[in-house]
Amino acid sequence: MASKAQSSNITRFEDYFSLLKPRVMSLVIFTGFVGLVLAPGSLHPILSVTALLCISVGSGASGAINMWYERHLDAGMARTSKRPLPLGKIHPDDCLFLGVFLSMMSVMIMGLALNYLAAGLLALAIFIYVFVYTIWLKPRTVQNIVIGGASGALPPMIGWAAVTGDVSIQSFFMFFIIFMWTPPHFWALAIFKSDDYKKVGLPMLPVVKGVDSTCRHIFVYSILLALTTFPLIFLGFGHGVYALTAVLLNTKLIMMAWKLLRLPEKGKEPLSKRFFGFSIFYLFALFVALVIDQKLIGLF
Repeated sequence: MASKAQSSNITRFEDYFSLLKPRVMSLVIFTGFVGLVLAPGSLHPILSVTALLCISVGSGASGAINMWYERHLDAGMARTSKRPLPLGKIHPDDCLFLGVFLSMMSVMIMGLALNYLAAGLLALAIFIYVFVYTIWLKPRTVQNIVIGGASGALPPMIGWAAVTGDVSIQSFFMFFIIFMWTPPHFWALAIFKSDDYKKVGLPMLPVVKGVDSTCRHIFVYSILLALTTFPLIFLGFGHGVYALTAVLLNTKLIMMAWKLLRLPEKGKEPLSKRFFGFSIFYLFALFVALVIDQKLIGLF
């Protein structure tokens, strides 16, 4: 009996944890960590961990509210139908309470333990994801992810502010890189999940404008993304390792986007999946190169 109860508790914890969108949270934690590491100055390790926890919990909280608000849409899509709310494993009121409570706690602790600017930026990220993206833009316009992507782009700026109590041109460009990365990354996903979005009536770009138009948007935004990666070099913030990595990654990204654009529509879906996977690697590799570059330069 005890083992069954323990297994049930573990399952219930996993259900609640899945409300926080841990895959999305991992990217948020990483980019927030980059902002913390690259910011001038230093924090006590406990404060650094606290800042990262607040960033990750704030991200998870907004994800939980998103799941609460979109639970009926999630039930109609194959990609999301196995989430706890559509399956009835968690009551919607419990999900909403969890999201609101964690949002408030993450912002409050960030403000008290670190500084109010970092807390304000964290609150802004939550507000944009919940109210601007989820509630306002997503059901109304194909440009939802372009504007709503600001939420996921804020973590490096939040991490930077947690250390310095300020923002800078360097943290802005880290924000801008993620901001420009989000549309092509998400539109690639939308191509091979377009049937899901069509089924529930969400106006995603492939559904409204078609796959060819979406690929043109991906190509244009891939070029714009590449251009946003180079100002950090001119500002003296990125050096040899970052510059070489940026050139290689951007070349690969633009070549994939161009090939995606030129393929006949039937051949686009498999490549869009590969583009989506590479775009995740792209962002991680680019920011890792920036950290390595800064830390290696700092040793000499």
